[in-house]
Amino acid sequence: MLHVLSSEFYKLRKSKISLLIFVSPIFAALFGFFETDSSKIVHGSQWMYKYMVMAAGHGLLFLPLLTGIFSAFICRYEHADGGWKQLLALPVSRSQVYIAKLISVMMLLALTQVLVLVSLLVIGWIKGVPGDFPWAFVLRSLFNGWLASAPLAALQLAVSVSWASFAAPLAVNVIFVIPNILVINSKYAPFYPWAQPVLSMFGNEKEAFGGAINISLFSLIVVVIGSFVAFFAAGLIYFQRKSM
Repeated sequence: MLHVLSSEFYKLRKSKISLLIFVSPIFAALFGFFETDSSKIVHGSQWMYKYMVMAAGHGLLFLPLLTGIFSAFICRYEHADGGWKQLLALPVSRSQVYIAKLISVMMLLALTQVLVLVSLLVIGWIKGVPGDFPWAFVLRSLFNGWLASAPLAALQLAVSVSWASFAAPLAVNVIFVIPNILVINSKYAPFYPWAQPVLSMFGNEKEAFGGAINISLFSLIVVVIGSFVAFFAAGLIYFQRKSM
């Protein structure tokens, strides 16, 4: 298993896809820098308000988009020039290959979340945001968003494995990300994989998105775990039976 993971990380280092982990943190930093109302507070903290300004677009748009991009790219080499046959000819099982690819996607998303935290700290320092930094809330929010990306990563990986086209899974992902702003206001939001990251980050914060999000975090976690198990199992079974 470690050899398979090392191979995946080597391919990532040789590619430029890892540079995409900087895209969302940069946009988040721009949102935070150009947000001019420094008097607004959430729970008595300007840091909390600054975080919501910076992280809302990240969780709503960029995090699900990047999940789809990473999942599609992680299968790109194998779809080219009989790469799957060459990889599976090695003494590794299909389940090891599939799990290693999913872990690689989640690692890239984890790095993205860390960089969002760094961008918040930098912008807060530049703008001179007063008060104590809400470490507990911010770390919990970013971790929840990362964890809630797992079902979408499993779903997008299954799609990327099944379609040889690099563009097709990306197009599907974009199509389903666009309605996010409408879906998060509905009762079906917890069951929509593209909305689960932002819901997990802000689901119990009435100040987020003008109070549009108000969902029990426990219920959301149950749905996230259930959907991840379903998508992962379906994708793994398909991959094990797929003719390469």
